Formats: sequence, structure tokens, C-alpha cells
Amino acid sequence: MLQFEHPWFFLLLLAQPLVWWLSPPYKEQRESLQIPYLQRLAGLTRQEPSKAAVVLRRPRALLFLLPLWWALIVTALARPVWLADPIDKTESTRDLMLLVDLSGSMETEDFKDPQGKRISRLDAVKMVLGDFVERRKSDRLGLIVFGNEPYLQVPFTRDHEVVRALLGQTRTKMAGVQTAIGDAIGLAIKHFESSKSEHRTAVLLTDGNDTGSKVPPRKAAEIASQRGITIHTVAVGDPKAAGEEKMDIEALQAISVATKGSFFRADDRAQLDGIYRQLDEIEPEKIKTVSYRPRFPLFHWPAGAFLVTFLAYHFLMRTITRFRRGGDILVSAMRRPG
Repeated sequence: MLQFEHPWFFLLLLAQPLVWWLSPPYKEQRESLQIPYLQRLAGLTRQEPSKAAVVLRRPRALLFLLPLWWALIVTALARPVWLADPIDKTESTRDLMLLVDLSGSMETEDFKDPQGKRISRLDAVKMVLGDFVERRKSDRLGLIVFGNEPYLQVPFTRDHEVVRALLGQTRTKMAGVQTAIGDAIGLAIKHFESSKSEHRTAVLLTDGNDTGSKVPPRKAAEIASQRGITIHTVAVGDPKAAGEEKMDIEALQAISVATKGSFFRADDRAQLDGIYRQLDEIEPEKIKTVSYRPRFPLFHWPAGAFLVTFLAYHFLMRTITRFRRGGDILVSAMRRPG
């Protein structure tokens, strides 16, 4: 639809008679005869000389063109815009951060792929987590990997292909052999500070216990809870492991409880895949629809029409004047004797 941003400019159309009255007639130059004894000649003929002036009548074309030009100028000042059809854009109201353990124990091959071949815990996580990422169609996703230290692999983005690609490039021990769970949660909290999302969720996936964090996991979970961040924890691997590879089930449960999240344990790939499907149900897509209408300015059309017709009119009048002047010279030459 057509809309004017400043419609009150159309009140200027009422000034059209004033524009007609103030606009000067078209002027043209004509040859004249100048004599030095004009005053003497006037005295002999007893006539009072006056200043020479030629007031030309307005061409008939101006009866149409002046109102048209004024209407075009006023229309341009009113700023016409064309409003296109509304466009609805769906946006997620949630930011989801994935925290993936890359400690040395993640290379333990106690999972199986769909063909029955034994694969490492990290490879199983990549396969299942890749499908999970693909199903988060509207969420902004981020990826943090951790070992001795946590590292931001992917900041929040809607480019899920980037998340899947960089997740696929991760390797065990590339961040160290230890498991800094508390520091990983702390890094996630830091990056959630710039998030304007209404829903902030993190999924923590690990196969061990915290062995080197500067911030205890439970303390980090309390801070996350205060910032409105929900953390779901997923324990992967053998629950009977001992030493540094032993899973601290109680700590992971405490993290999820403190942040109003859920705790899951995956002993094989089927359970791991089922966990992410449960997360899909626990964390359904939360979206909002933003509607806007593209605006295309049209003021240059009436402004351009005024400029083109105004210049064309003056070019035509100048051409006619030169033609007439040439005709007058020709007639004068024909009237001269011999």
C-alpha cells in the first residue's frame, strides 16, 4: 500500500493561486534600437518617454504545467513510501550452550556405533550431539570444550553448521587431560552475560569428576542459578571407573538441582541418544514471531518528474524563441530595398 510520511504537506496545495500569482511570465530577449538623442526627439514630438518594457503573456501550457509542478513538489515533500506485504520472522527466545569434556578418559572405547563397531566416548558424543544440534532449528547455540582449561569453541550463533563442523574437529586431550567442570561452567556464565535471551540453558557432558577447577562446580552452579541459567548434566561412560576417571554422580546431580535442570546418565550410545531426545521434550523450542513491513521510498519519482518536465519546458521555449528570432531577421532582410 502507498503511504505518506508527512501528509500535512498536502495543505500547501491550497497555496496554488498564490504560486500562480507570484510566478513570473516567461521572458525572452529581443533586438532593440538605441539612439543618443531620444530626449531631444521626444521634445520635438511633444511626447513623454517612458522606460521600455515588454510584458509577455504566460504561455497556455503553463495553465496546466504550473499546477502540475506544484503538485509534484508537494507530493515529494510529503515523502511517499510503498509498504510491502508484512514479513514474519521467527526467532528463538533461547540461547543454548554445549559444554563438552575433552579429557583423556573421553578416548575410552566403550561405546558402539550403529554398525556395532566400538568407538570412543567422544566419537559417540559427536554423533549424537550432531543430531541434537540439527534439531535445534531456531536456538542460538554455543560450544565450550574443556580439559585442564575451558575454551570457547563457538560463540552463540544460529549457524548450526559451524557448530557441527567445529564439534567434529575436536579431539581428546586437545584442552588437556584433566576435567575442569567448575571452570567450564564459569566460562559459560561469562558468555551468557551478553545474552539478551529470555531462556538460558547449558548442557554439560562429562565422563569424570572435577580434577582441576579454580571454582568448585557447586559454587559455579549457584552463580549460574542466580543468573537464571539452567544446566542439564549428562554423565557418560562407566560408572564403576575409579581414580580420576571416576564419575562424581553426586556433584553432577547437585549442579542440575541447583540450576533447576535435569541429570542423565548414559552407559551406551542408545541411552545417550535417548537423553538428547528427552532434552528435546524438556527444552522445547521457545520462539517468537517478529513481523515487519519493508518500506521503499518513492519521493524521487515526483521530484524527478518535476525536474524533467521543468527542464523540457524551458528547453522547448528557448528553441521556439530562437526560431522566432531567426524568422524576424529573415522578414526584415526581405523588406529592405534592392
